[in-house]
Amino acid sequence: MRGSFATLASLCVSVFVVGTSEYLISGLLPQVGADLDVSVGTAGQAVTAYALGVVLGGPVVAAATIKVPRKALAMCLMLLFAVGSAISAAAPTFELLLLGRVVSSLSHAAFLALALVMATSVVPRERAGTAISAVASGFTVATLLGVPLGALLGERAGWRAPFIALTGLALVGVVLLAAVLPRQAAPATRLREEVRVVTRRPVLLAIATTAVGFSGVAVVFTYIAPLLTRVSGFSTTTVSGLLLAYGAGSFLGNLIAGRLTDKSMSATVRAVFSALTGALLLFPFAAVWQPTAVVAILVLGLLSTATIAPLQGLILRHAGNAPTLAMAANVGAFNLGAAAGSALGGLIVAADALRWAGLAGAALSLAGLALTHLVLPRTPHEERSTRPTDGDLRTTV
Repeated sequence: MRGSFATLASLCVSVFVVGTSEYLISGLLPQVGADLDVSVGTAGQAVTAYALGVVLGGPVVAAATIKVPRKALAMCLMLLFAVGSAISAAAPTFELLLLGRVVSSLSHAAFLALALVMATSVVPRERAGTAISAVASGFTVATLLGVPLGALLGERAGWRAPFIALTGLALVGVVLLAAVLPRQAAPATRLREEVRVVTRRPVLLAIATTAVGFSGVAVVFTYIAPLLTRVSGFSTTTVSGLLLAYGAGSFLGNLIAGRLTDKSMSATVRAVFSALTGALLLFPFAAVWQPTAVVAILVLGLLSTATIAPLQGLILRHAGNAPTLAMAANVGAFNLGAAAGSALGGLIVAADALRWAGLAGAALSLAGLALTHLVLPRTPHEERSTRPTDGDLRTTV
């Protein structure tokens, strides 16, 4: 038990470091633009480059490293992240900054997928949901504390300082992983088997559920600050406090969903999507009155990350003995959903319909709920009967 706790803790800390990088630069765009002589809009492409690296490069890196022993791979991926952060910190031009961001992003999806797989390997199967949520909490804490603190450091010490700090933290993470992670041999599966698993209908449906369902949250959350100030009438200071409460709620919701996933994955994922659909549907009406707006933002925070444990668990269920590539693809699906939701939200804002973004988010969450009925059993008995055994993959590939 002590060994599994240390493993989960080290993976959680490492995920926190990697997760902080994704949106860190969003709060530093004016400084980056001024220093590297580009517009703020151009500087924002550093966010896009990272997202594309996660979506496209993550599965490629995962596939290319299938035969690398798991502990060594985790350390190498953290080193790759450190290299990318160092390039970003030292970049004399915007082009080199983009290169550093892409290098860091290549480790993102592969490392998170590996961390989730390793986490479930050190706990009993019936506690897989809790293990996934424990490691994923590193990502929610990164959003809650890492990104705001990094932006604050950037304002006071220059935009390069947060990337220097990330480089140092990544190296600390490498040492921590070296000291704590148990040695695990490379999977016996071949790349052909991993590819075959990720192209199976249930796995593709699960990945689609992730992308479509999570985009519903992104439609609203990407533009939540202007919505709260323009529609709800909150001050910018109050909005900062509400966003902190949102982050705390997302941390709590992720952990609760992990425990519920251990009891019933089907019921958890459907309950979360149903609640998300309702919350997003009511958001445009709640936003016009400050007390209900506060309740709406807290509920949305609780539900926003509650999809992580059941959806990743869903991938694990259908991936059998070859989960690494499928998990990396699903991590990319979260990013793809965030990008698609943000883009749709931008169109809604451009159409001067900021208040009504929640309706589009509700439609996407409802579509995610519909997809779960294609990929998940309807009863607990069916759920238990569809859990793959160790031999399932060997009989299907």
